[in-house]
Amino acid sequence: MKNLFDALILGIVEGLTEFLPISSTGHLILAGELLDFKSPSRDVFYIAIQTGAMLAVVWEYRARFFRIDLQLWRNLIVAFMPAAIIGLLVGGLIKTYLFKPVPVALAFIIGGLIILWVDRGERTARVESTQAMTALDALKVGFAQCFALIPGTSRSGATIIGGMLFGLSRKAATEFSFFLAVPTLIAAGAYDSWRNRGLFFVEQAGMWTVGLVFSFVSAFLVIRWLIQYVATHDFRWFAWYRIAFGVVVLLTAYYGWVDWTVD
Repeated sequence: MKNLFDALILGIVEGLTEFLPISSTGHLILAGELLDFKSPSRDVFYIAIQTGAMLAVVWEYRARFFRIDLQLWRNLIVAFMPAAIIGLLVGGLIKTYLFKPVPVALAFIIGGLIILWVDRGERTARVESTQAMTALDALKVGFAQCFALIPGTSRSGATIIGGMLFGLSRKAATEFSFFLAVPTLIAAGAYDSWRNRGLFFVEQAGMWTVGLVFSFVSAFLVIRWLIQYVATHDFRWFAWYRIAFGVVVLLTAYYGWVDWTVD
C-alpha cells in the first residue's frame, strides 16, 4: 500500500511539474526523498511516469496530432533532433558529472535569472502561433532544448524561454513546448526502459499504473491551466520559485537531508 501511495503522490508531482519551467526531475527527487521512496526501479519509474504526462498532451491536442498536419510533424522532427543527438553523445558524461547538488542548484538559479531577463515587460513577438512556425524556428527551439540535458534546467523551461527569446509569443512557445514533449518523452522513456528492462517486475504493475494515471490527470489539468495563464501573465513567479528551489537544493544537500545524485 505504501508503494501505491508513493506512486500516486509522485505521479501527481510529475504531472504538475513536467510542463512548468521548474524542473520535474528535481521535484521528483525531493518528493521521493520525503516519501522515503526506495523502489529498486526508482529512477526508471521516474522516467516511465513521464509517459502519463506525454499522453495528456496527445489527448488535449488530439485534433492536431491525429490529422495530417505535416507542418507540425516536420517541425517536431527538426526540433527533436539536436537534443537527441547531443544526448546520445554526452548523456552519460552529463549524468556522471553534473547530476550533483551544486550543478543542479546552479541550474535552478541561473535558469530563474534567465527567465527574469527574457520575460521582462511586453515583448513584440514575431511568431504568434505554432501554425506560423518555420522549420528554422523549430530548429532554434530544438537547440534551446539541449540545455535541458543539464540537470535542474527544465525541459519546458528551456523550450518555452528559448522559443520566446527567438521571437515566439508566450502562448506559441508554451504550446510548442507541449508538442515537443511527445517525441522527447517517448524517446527518453523507450531508451531508459530498454536499457533498464531488468528492473521491471510484474508485482510492481499496480504501482506503475497508479503513477501513470495520476501523472496523466494532473498534467492534463496543468496544460489547460497554463495556456489560460500565459494569456495574461508572465513567468516571473516561476523564476523566483526556481531561485528559491535552488537554495533548497544547496541547503538540503549540505545538511545531508536529500541525495540529489542519480544511481
